[in-house]
Amino acid sequence: MRRFLTCCFNSLATKTNLKQEYQQESSASMETQKDNKGNDHFELNGYILLGRISLFIEMPFWRCPFTGKSTVSQNMIGSSSSNAPNIILNHDFSRGLYSWHPNCCDGFVLSADSGHSGFSTKPGGNYAVVSNRKECWQGLEQDITSRISPCSTYSISASVGVSGLVHYPTDVLATLKLEYQNSATSYLRIGKTSVSKEGECNNARPCAGDGDENIILNPKFEDGLNNWSGRGCKIVLHDSMADGKIVPLSGKVFASATERTQSWNGIQQEITERVQRKLAYEVTAVVRIFGNKVTSADIRATLWVQTPNLREQYIGIANLQATDTDWVQLQGKFLLNSSPKKVVIYIEGPPAGTDILVNSFTVKHAEKIPPSPPPVIENPAFGVNIIQNSNLTDGTNGWFPLGNCSLNVATGSPHILPPTARDSLGPHEPLSGCYILVTKRTQTWMGPAQMITDKIKLLLTYQVSAWAKIGSGTNGPQNVNVALGVDNQWVNGGQVEINDDRWHEISGSFRIEKQPSKVMVYVQGPAAGVDLMLAGLQIFPVDRKSRFKHLRRQTDKIRKRDVTLKFSGGGSSSVLGTFIKVKQMQNSFPFGSCMSRTNLDNEDFVNFFVKNFNWAVFGNELKWYWTEPQQGNFNYSDADEMLDMCKKNNIEARGHCIFWEVDGTVQQWIKALNKDDMMAAVQNHLTGLLTRYKGKFRHYDVNNEMLHGSFYQDHLGKDIRANMFKTANQLDPSAMLFVNDYHVEDGCDTRSSPEKYIEQILDLQEQGAPVGGIGIQGHIDSPVGPVVSSALDKLGILGLPIWFTELDVSSVNEYVRGDDLEVMLREAYAHPAVDGIMLWGFWELFMSRDNAHLVDAEGELNEAGKRYLALKKEWLTRAHGHVDEQGQFAFRGLSWKLRSGN
Repeated sequence: MRRFLTCCFNSLATKTNLKQEYQQESSASMETQKDNKGNDHFELNGYILLGRISLFIEMPFWRCPFTGKSTVSQNMIGSSSSNAPNIILNHDFSRGLYSWHPNCCDGFVLSADSGHSGFSTKPGGNYAVVSNRKECWQGLEQDITSRISPCSTYSISASVGVSGLVHYPTDVLATLKLEYQNSATSYLRIGKTSVSKEGECNNARPCAGDGDENIILNPKFEDGLNNWSGRGCKIVLHDSMADGKIVPLSGKVFASATERTQSWNGIQQEITERVQRKLAYEVTAVVRIFGNKVTSADIRATLWVQTPNLREQYIGIANLQATDTDWVQLQGKFLLNSSPKKVVIYIEGPPAGTDILVNSFTVKHAEKIPPSPPPVIENPAFGVNIIQNSNLTDGTNGWFPLGNCSLNVATGSPHILPPTARDSLGPHEPLSGCYILVTKRTQTWMGPAQMITDKIKLLLTYQVSAWAKIGSGTNGPQNVNVALGVDNQWVNGGQVEINDDRWHEISGSFRIEKQPSKVMVYVQGPAAGVDLMLAGLQIFPVDRKSRFKHLRRQTDKIRKRDVTLKFSGGGSSSVLGTFIKVKQMQNSFPFGSCMSRTNLDNEDFVNFFVKNFNWAVFGNELKWYWTEPQQGNFNYSDADEMLDMCKKNNIEARGHCIFWEVDGTVQQWIKALNKDDMMAAVQNHLTGLLTRYKGKFRHYDVNNEMLHGSFYQDHLGKDIRANMFKTANQLDPSAMLFVNDYHVEDGCDTRSSPEKYIEQILDLQEQGAPVGGIGIQGHIDSPVGPVVSSALDKLGILGLPIWFTELDVSSVNEYVRGDDLEVMLREAYAHPAVDGIMLWGFWELFMSRDNAHLVDAEGELNEAGKRYLALKKEWLTRAHGHVDEQGQFAFRGLSWKLRSGN
């Protein structure tokens, strides 16, 4: 049955400004407000340079036609809208669709006497019907540019209705489209009404995606299982389960997804018509598990998206460990870059046979979180050691044994600070030569400890430095770790691997961002029974601003060159004293970022990328599990489209990655192959990928994370890694071939220390592998400049170009995140061995780590993003002066040249 309902605009009394960037570019603003009669008003102030203004009417539910007529009248101050002329031409459709334009849809005019489904208008009157709508923004529009004036207020009213397959309640919107000269197009909502099942206006309900409205229908199952369905399983409604032991956390009922035979089975709801692209949504679900003797399991909220060309996308929203004893809250966010054909949200995850219980489900437009204020830290005491009796001049006073071990003081340790501490602290008094000897260790975690709760300041970055040694009688290498117990959480302060009787440096860092009740520092790691020796433990806050001054000087030496402009013609006297201004427009140094195929559908993302990066790397789209998820089933279309975007915008691309050595990243079909077939598959993949993209990727990460995984080496022998490099070089000699790994630069992972990395690279080269570059991923926490610089110095002895290939930093506080990012960018840019920097993303919800983004999901730049752009601007040459007697003007300018083969 078709229903045809009508309503009038009378929306919320909101006051909406244009986006800040448009205000800045046009020095104007536009607002909507209400008069005392409830009509919507919009006002133009200032001197916006408008190319065109269109008024159009839209609605979220695109499958439904709508009808109506419209009035926009000008109000002079103190005058009534009833006396003002209507600036909408042919507002009553008496002349058909004259002056109206159906925006990507169909439109026609009917008479009220035609007998069409009951639209209410005066006898003999007309109304327009808009049909064949594919998107929520499609509707009727009219160009009103020539009929509006600055400094005038306008009110809008319209009679509208909807018919067809409507999900009630539904909104109809009136919107202004503003096209600026030399600027972006803006859209301003100026009116809205809501149509309910009864055909009444619901003026208090915001539009889909706004405010507090839940776009999930029947979110607490008060209407039974209406709007819900099982995804490959059965769903059932309960008021209790397990003999009354399981009851709803809220409300009277809950739903269960049962008879599940796959982990992806669960409860789902289609939300296609209630979500909008480029809006961030927050998901909250109250869930638990039941049955099959599973006490805890991973539960995930996932979005299934079908694109207009029928591609399928799966977007992970949130996951947590749920139990069979308590209700827990599953939370996450998502954003759609494009306008999809179909969107389904569902809950999945536990093993087959385990029920998923859902008490409530909410999806709302994500609330804008106010930016965090810059931290105010009183008396940071940079460089002051917070460890009591570090030199052990007072015996073991201030120290205590963690566990049933013994502490004694002995002599014979180094008298100088470890190198990274010296780099931070400068000239310093010698150490005493005393050390703590820890004996009778029966557990790996036993060692010397101190309580430092009252000495830690929140949001300060602390550097850790110490000398460590182990006793004899060990079997193989031993890790020694400076650790922190922050309440019940372990924090890594740095670690080193020891396999001899020498003193070794431990260097690392940490930062605490939430107020703890207890903080303990302790040294642990060697196997039980192995004696541990510790000397000169230093933990002190670092002065990043002072380090930045040093790096600016270093950058001037490394990246700048003396430049002389010579002017000829007419004699030097004719140009003597001429004022010269030099402004560098672009820096050729590679600054790039990760992106994904779905990001290409978001024009805001693409615009930022093209404007601020000159290199790109694909997050997943070139990885083997993406290009060949099942044997013989190839997907190169995503990488092809991304390469096309790069080529169009003169952006260079890194190929990440040909292989990935970590077991968990290898497809099941590869694992099922015997040795000969696996070797053939590896060869086929190399040939297929590098032949297809020959000359299109400047770099390749040949076999990712070989310090952390060994799948191909374990199955195909030690030679396979070098052979991968050799074959890749034969197939595409123009590409520089990289090793690539993580935690190389931060001192927190003994598997990937600079020494281990150097050993691996030399071993590959000895086997004839043409290793052309060193990739440091750079997923780092609380970075400290001297620790990072020390790793770069060590790797630099190989003479290979170093790239930060996946750089990201993370902090809830945007200012701290900006500091972390500035540390890494300045350290990299000031080091002569570093030839490029790639961020591992920049846009919220499209990064591998939370609180790492520079731009929020809806396009707003945060403090970390501003810091990045400020550094990019700083690293452009600015110079001015006058031509001298020799007809020359000399200055220092930033210069960078790609290395041979790069």
